[in-house]
Formats: sequence, C-alpha cells, structure tokens
Amino acid sequence: MAQSARAAEFPARHRGKPVVLEGGSIDTNGAGVLLTTEECLLSKIQYRNPGFKKKDYEQVFATYLGIEKVLWMGRGIVGDDTHGHVDDITRFVRKRTILTMVEPKRRDENHAPLQQNLRRLKAATDHHGESFEIVELPMPSPLVFEGRRLPASYGNFYIANGILLVPVFNDPNDRIALNLLSEVFPTREIVPIYSGDLIWGFGAMHCMTQQQPAVGN
Repeated sequence: MAQSARAAEFPARHRGKPVVLEGGSIDTNGAGVLLTTEECLLSKIQYRNPGFKKKDYEQVFATYLGIEKVLWMGRGIVGDDTHGHVDDITRFVRKRTILTMVEPKRRDENHAPLQQNLRRLKAATDHHGESFEIVELPMPSPLVFEGRRLPASYGNFYIANGILLVPVFNDPNDRIALNLLSEVFPTREIVPIYSGDLIWGFGAMHCMTQQQPAVGN
C-alpha cells in the first residue's frame, strides 16, 4: 500500500533533494493511478531531476500522492515546449475511462507517437489488474506561427465545478471534440473557448490553471 500523502513532508524530497514537477506533467484518476510521459520526466533536454529513473518517480508519486500504479506514455505532441506534458495528450475523464488524442493523418508528425501511446493504453491495467475504457479524440489541424508548430490540442481542457472549459481553434474537428466531450462529461456544461491566440503562449486551458481540491468534512 502506498504511503499516505498526509504523512509525507513538503516540499517533496527524494534522495535528499527537492523534487521538480509541473502540474501539467501528471494526471490522476483520484483512485491510485497516474498518467505521465517518458519524454517529459526522463528527457535530458529539460532535465527536471537529474539521475531520476522511473522507479524514483514512482516512489515520489506513491509517497506524496498515494499512487499505486503509474501509466507511462512515450512522447507528447510536436510544439510542446515542456517536452511531453501529458495534459496535452492523455487525460482521465472518469476513474476507469481515459481520453487520449490521436492523429489520423499518417504523414503528420504526431501520428506515430500518439499511436504508440494508444497501444500502451489499450494494454494497460490498473493496480487491481483491470483494464481501462479508452476514448479516442482526433487532433485539430496543425497551427503554425512564425514557422513553428504550436501545441494545439483539445486534451488541454479544464475540469471545473459543473463545467468543462475546452480549447477550440476554428477547426472542423472542434465540433467532433465538443460532441465527444459532452458524451464523456454528461453532467457538465461544455464551454468552448477560442484558443488560437492563447496557444501562441504554448498552452491552453489546463496550462493556465490548476485544480484546487475540495477539503472533505
């Protein structure tokens, strides 16, 4: 059983060093399972925690977040200046349901890495050995600014009280994304927000906000 997060000391430390971790690099189902990417946490391009391997991160997640199973995705999307934040590609929408971005166009740079992530998800199980329901959502068409592709993705939505804030890009796939999200979040109002300008800052709804959990009675 993972150590209770309440018993851990903050700020988080591992092997005597403080741990660097951005909110967009992880996503959890609130029931012991966490999503992240190898590109982000293990990359030497943006080395958050030099020397850390998967087992080190898994221990940190267990100690501070009560995580019992980590689902490691491979790479994130092209244009992501964080090198693979999972909040652009793969998100929990329910305890046992995962929404993941896919790129149908085979010549697109995102096609292969997103397909690899999809294969990993389909083979994944939780800490009880149970598989997940996987929902696929197509990427919007590429957005390019000054010769650089921007990390536009519907996966960067934000879950708030009673609503879901969804980045849209005046793209034909906007309607597909909104319809699908309304199906997986049937009790929430789906609020589309044009993010063509916001994405110039290399992020959208979830990148600009972080959840504040409610305190239980």
